[in-house]
Amino acid sequence: MVAEAVLLDLILQLNPIFDASHTRDRTTSPPDSACFPGTRKGVIQGITSWADTRIVLSKTPVVHVYWFHGFAGSGKSAVSLEIAKIYAGSGRLLASYFFFRNAGDRSRMHRFAATLAGQMAAAVPATASFIKAALKAEPGLLAQGVSLTMQLERLVYEPFQAALKRGLVIKALVKGPFLIVIDGLDECEDKHGVATFIDHLLDFFQRYPSIPLRFLITSRVEEYIRTRLENDCVLLGNLNSHSADEDIEMFLQASFQGAAVNDRVIQTYVQVHGEWPTKPDMKKLIQHIKGSFVLAATIFKFIVQPATEEDPSTPMDRLPLAEMNGLDNLYAQTLARSQHLPHFRNIISTVALLRRSLPIIGIARLLGIEAFEVVHVLLNLQAIVHVPGTDERDKVTLCHTSLRDFLTTESRSGCFFVPPSFHLHLSYYCFASIYDKSAEITHGYAKKHIYVHWRRFPELEARDLINEIHIFKAQACQSPPVKRPLYHAFLCSLSFYSLSLPHSQNSVCLSYLLTECIEQLVLAVEYPDHRIRLWLQDRLHITLLPLLRGGTDQFTEHTYVALQHNVQRASNAIHANVSCLEFLPLFHVAETPR
Repeated sequence: MVAEAVLLDLILQLNPIFDASHTRDRTTSPPDSACFPGTRKGVIQGITSWADTRIVLSKTPVVHVYWFHGFAGSGKSAVSLEIAKIYAGSGRLLASYFFFRNAGDRSRMHRFAATLAGQMAAAVPATASFIKAALKAEPGLLAQGVSLTMQLERLVYEPFQAALKRGLVIKALVKGPFLIVIDGLDECEDKHGVATFIDHLLDFFQRYPSIPLRFLITSRVEEYIRTRLENDCVLLGNLNSHSADEDIEMFLQASFQGAAVNDRVIQTYVQVHGEWPTKPDMKKLIQHIKGSFVLAATIFKFIVQPATEEDPSTPMDRLPLAEMNGLDNLYAQTLARSQHLPHFRNIISTVALLRRSLPIIGIARLLGIEAFEVVHVLLNLQAIVHVPGTDERDKVTLCHTSLRDFLTTESRSGCFFVPPSFHLHLSYYCFASIYDKSAEITHGYAKKHIYVHWRRFPELEARDLINEIHIFKAQACQSPPVKRPLYHAFLCSLSFYSLSLPHSQNSVCLSYLLTECIEQLVLAVEYPDHRIRLWLQDRLHITLLPLLRGGTDQFTEHTYVALQHNVQRASNAIHANVSCLEFLPLFHVAETPR
């Protein structure tokens, strides 16, 4: 019991990402990929043969790292999951980490080493005391500023080596070397961190060539990964070179048979016409799929999805369409089922650009709409979006990263394109959630990610930035009066924030943003609204003076006079509605010389 308590205390101290491993709930923490029973046998056997090779019995130098690559949707994550399960079952899995883009900390390197260490301590308790000693010796080891290489050395490699040296893992080693599985390395948004991890990993194995440890890494062939992993110290495996046609046929046959059990339309059709899909249809479908498991799964869901009033077609009607269309067309056809519904564009854009997935109720609160409206849109999209069974707990996720790529690439998605400017709307929704008590479920996301969305939006050129602010203001003018104070406060904050960005060196942009900031401040504070009081308290630290030095000589006299007038209006409104003299630091602009 004492040992269990110590281990629990250590894991809490490490604060690992619990949904990064192969044991996560894949429906809420994608990728939701698993090998269909009986498939990928040859691929899996090839990996296990490498992982089981013992150094003392090998006639050639042992390669410690296996890079298994393939195109998007080819089934890399499913293979990684199967391998992780196999070695967890034999007690030889040290850790597994499944990266996924736009999944918060799981798409970055900040908690990567700590997560591996936490899993290793649980899988091999003999390493726990050494990890704990490292944290005691260096209390700041988990801090964000500590280098990734230092964290990996102190928390993963050295504790494992220490346990080996003391002979504490002999029993497990009898079965073969230990394994760490890293899936979707290309999904990590920290490219510099990925490069650092690979370089350090290869250097580690050069220093310790006899260590009984293997790394299986899967990813797409990205240049910054390929240039490091294509060398003699890494075994290369190309999933694309393994024909998946038989496996996909097995998956589709079983899936269609399962669908027929619960679909009376299919049952009736089969009774009259015989086998469905027919062998020729299945052959054409498999040829069209070209080895992509994600396409196979998406096509199957597209074919058997329930009919709607807008799309009353049957599975038999959809099969010929699936045989002709690629993944992009299937995405477009599926999205079209909901595009006529209220809030469709806001909902699908939010799901595509969120930095961390939210439950249905979270999306609804963020957008200021009802949960049933979110459900109404998403239920038609279940072929491409995971819709959780509960509104409050489980999260809405994309079936595959390629859907986000599709939605954010205009040449592919056309009318379904989600432009970068939607980050402006998301930053407003975050801003509103911070000051709206009824949106408590999104408060944490909003506080953490509002600046992320702000930074994404002002990446636009100065002219585009000004144009987007004009469009947003026009939409704000049409909003109910109760929402307008927050719109004005948001635009004031956005303009102020944008003043410090590189494109604000442009005098026209600087003048516009400063004028906009003060005008929106006036409009916000002239509303006697409790949310504006909270917002002003958050802005107490702001002063415009440092931003104006060196730029005020480029303002016209008219602009400067207008600024002075609006500053005085804002000052009067604050004293009248808020009665707080502490806000005077906001108004140094009135004293700044032209």
